[in-house]
Amino acid sequence: MKQLSIIVILVLALCSCGNRSANVPLSEQNEDRASKKMLQGFWVDDETEEMAVLVKGDTIFYSDSTSMPAYFRIVGDSIVLASGATYNIDRLTENLFWFHNQNGDLVKYRRSTDPDEDTTWVHDIPRIMTYTHQVKTDSVVLYGGERYHWYIAINPTKYKVVKHTYSDAGVEVDNVYYDNIMHISVYKGAQKLYSSDFRKTQFSKFVPADFLEQAVLGNMEFSSIDAAGLHFNATLCIPDGASCYLVETLISYKGEMTMKTIEY
Repeated sequence: MKQLSIIVILVLALCSCGNRSANVPLSEQNEDRASKKMLQGFWVDDETEEMAVLVKGDTIFYSDSTSMPAYFRIVGDSIVLASGATYNIDRLTENLFWFHNQNGDLVKYRRSTDPDEDTTWVHDIPRIMTYTHQVKTDSVVLYGGERYHWYIAINPTKYKVVKHTYSDAGVEVDNVYYDNIMHISVYKGAQKLYSSDFRKTQFSKFVPADFLEQAVLGNMEFSSIDAAGLHFNATLCIPDGASCYLVETLISYKGEMTMKTIEY
């Protein structure tokens, strides 16, 4: 009876250890350093025959010149990115790397045999894109017998906007863009009615936070003039996507500014 009790205690202890391991997130489990070492180097897409990725240390560099490098770990039979995205490894040898992408499709890479790969690879530092170029526009409009001169300047900045997207292989990647600052000035004759810069954060009440995080303040245009004042439309878009918000900025004849969303 005493021997049976000891066996039960041992079994329970082993189950408890197993359960604790199962409940630990992949990102906190011990990584497979041998597999990570095997993954080092250049890999070619088996289907397109084009260079796909460079694995160097704990970082994956993509052949796309606009995709940011990604930190990764190998835990169990999965490759885990810093973002938390996890991809199941189907096969990993010295020359083959097969894994399942976000859609469950099998992606097949093979080790590059190009002897000039070190000199032909040029994407260690990704290119940060500017979503617009510097633009200055102005015009004179009439209302109620008065002349109003408006002025818009679109100025690129070094503020980075990270867009989360997927590569052709179905792997999560980050593209980086520079955001813009918009400037509006309105004059009635020589009298300045309004002059101010606009940044993306000023539109937070009119654009959902998760959209705004990846959006760029891409444009500002004069729309119309009426009894309420001068109307300008700001465009906030996720780069290279179809989704945009159009937010109206109204400058009254007293120099007061109000905003409202007019289109999504």
